[in-house]
Amino acid sequence: MHRWITRQAAVAAIIALVGLAAVGRAAEGLRIVPVVHDEEVSVSFELADAFTDDVRAAIASGLRTTFTYDVELRMAVPVWLNRTIASVVVTTSDQYDNLTRRHTMTRMIDGRVVDTLTTDDEAVVKRWLTTVTRMPLCRTATLDANREYYVQISARARPNRGSLLGWVSAVKGQAKFTFVP
Repeated sequence: MHRWITRQAAVAAIIALVGLAAVGRAAEGLRIVPVVHDEEVSVSFELADAFTDDVRAAIASGLRTTFTYDVELRMAVPVWLNRTIASVVVTTSDQYDNLTRRHTMTRMIDGRVVDTLTTDDEAVVKRWLTTVTRMPLCRTATLDANREYYVQISARARPNRGSLLGWVSAVKGQAKFTFVP
C-alpha cells in the first residue's frame, strides 16, 4: 500500500511539473513592459509566438482573426486579495479580403475603435495583432508611493484552432514594478 501511494505521488508530481512547464512556456511568449512616465502608467506588450501557421491559415481563408488582451493593473497586497487599480480590454482584429489581397485591421480599447489600418504587408499584420505599444492604464495619482504593483495580461485568439502556443487556451503573463514617485 505504501509503495502504491508513493507511485501515485510521483505520478502526480510529474504531471504537475509538466503543467507548470507548459504555463511557463506560455508566459515566456508574452513580454510585458510597464512604464511609469509623466504621471501616467502605461504598458507595452508583445505576444511573440502567437502568429502561427494556424493563424496565417485562418487569415488567408478570409475569417476575421481577433486577438483579445485583458490587461489589469493590480496592487500586491500581502495576505489578502490583490486590489485591481485599472483594467482594459484591447482587441486587435484583421479581416483579409481575398479579392483585393488587402488586410483591414482594427484596434479597439474597451469596445471603442481607436485605430484602423489597411495593408498588404504580412509583417505589419503580425505586428498589429501581437504588439501593443505604450497603452495608457491610469494616472499615477491613483497609486500609493513605494508599493509593489503588477500588470497582468491574459491573451486569447479567435478563431481558436487549438491554442495560441499549443498548450493552453489563454496565454497569461505578468510584470511587477514598484511605484517610486
